[in-house]
Amino acid sequence: MVTVIGAGLAGCEAAYTVAQQGIPVTLWEMKPEKYTPAHRHSGFAELVCSNSLKARRVESAAGLLKEEMRRLGSLCVPVAYGCAVPAGGALAVDRELFSSEVTRRIQEHPLITIKQGEVTSIPEEGVVIIATGPLTSEPLAKAIADLCGGGLSFYDAAAPIVTADSVDMNSAFRASRYDREESGEGDYINCPLNKEEYEAFHAALVTAETAPLHEFDKLHVYEGCMPIEVLAKRGSDSIRFGPMKPVGLRDPHTGHRPWAVVQLRAENAEGTLYNLVGFQTNLKFPEQKRVFGMIPALKNAEFMRYGVMHRNTFLNAPELLDSAFRMKSRPTLLFAGQMTGVEGYMESAAAGILAGINACRMVRGQEPLILPRDTMMGALAAHVSTPNADYQPMGANFGILPGLETHIRDKKMRYAALAQRALDSLDRVIADMPETIRIESEDK
Repeated sequence: MVTVIGAGLAGCEAAYTVAQQGIPVTLWEMKPEKYTPAHRHSGFAELVCSNSLKARRVESAAGLLKEEMRRLGSLCVPVAYGCAVPAGGALAVDRELFSSEVTRRIQEHPLITIKQGEVTSIPEEGVVIIATGPLTSEPLAKAIADLCGGGLSFYDAAAPIVTADSVDMNSAFRASRYDREESGEGDYINCPLNKEEYEAFHAALVTAETAPLHEFDKLHVYEGCMPIEVLAKRGSDSIRFGPMKPVGLRDPHTGHRPWAVVQLRAENAEGTLYNLVGFQTNLKFPEQKRVFGMIPALKNAEFMRYGVMHRNTFLNAPELLDSAFRMKSRPTLLFAGQMTGVEGYMESAAAGILAGINACRMVRGQEPLILPRDTMMGALAAHVSTPNADYQPMGANFGILPGLETHIRDKKMRYAALAQRALDSLDRVIADMPETIRIESEDK
């Protein structure tokens, strides 16, 4: 028997992976009995910060990761494609549909027993996978900290969501960057600003009042979820060269590229809700309405959810975990997901798959599966387990893969070669796995 604690993306992938191998698994989830400050829905695999699972293209780091996961029998990847909403070259999903479908598949699996309630201590018996995420409840977080000798914390942020019909389309336009055929046209609503509008917006943003965070200045904010107001304070053009970059866009109202632009991405399949891409924030709610309302297309925006910041906790994994996500001092205890120091939805889910595979191998008395470092999943596992004096979260990127034997100057060609090498390497691993433990996706 395997026990999985936490039914987020990592926990669901871990439980599903174990069950697919014919091993009974108990999955604990404290919702709906208890919610974290960031979670709102009762379903499993709830997406909090964004509804984007990043790029689709296999020749991208995020796309390669999803393809590796699919080949290892991922639950979340095929479900995500089935719940996709228009997002250019990215894979974005209707959050509620995604959560509902993952929940249904977990609930209907004959070898998964779901138990609802808060787990406050680490089970002593059997193989255990802890996948409670960055918002682990205080009692369990304390138990983990006591076992591990402490933990690390930083703050994570979520972007606001507005209604589509409240966006002033006389000031906005639909387009994807460069209008690439592969991404489709009009997937994003673009809210342009001229130089004067941008400068006024930037001035208001950097002086706006933020919500209090205890000891915030002492804690690390992960770059990928940097609040827009914090990023703006780095310089007058910092956000214009970041989340508000206008490259690849032309405003049909003026015929010119905007000085800056805010992109809105579909939040649900109906296209009634849109989130502000890259606008994670800790501004007070009235300040969000005031400052973001200075964007011409959002002057009358109706906010369905304001941006929030919440606590995020991760382990000093290189000291505590091996590359199979097992605790070095207690191999029958595995960790998965963002609390290990992988950063991102799919990265967390990928860790759940590997933890699930290795939980199965442990039950069967087999050696753990260590993926090659030239695969994206193997590189992330190596990041988690490689000694690092300044350990910080890491998402999928080609920089963590070993270089090619022959350097390719063209970036697109180099990324394509790295992706092909990774998939070839993974396929060899899968082919060498005994039939009894080979993972196959029912949606493959």
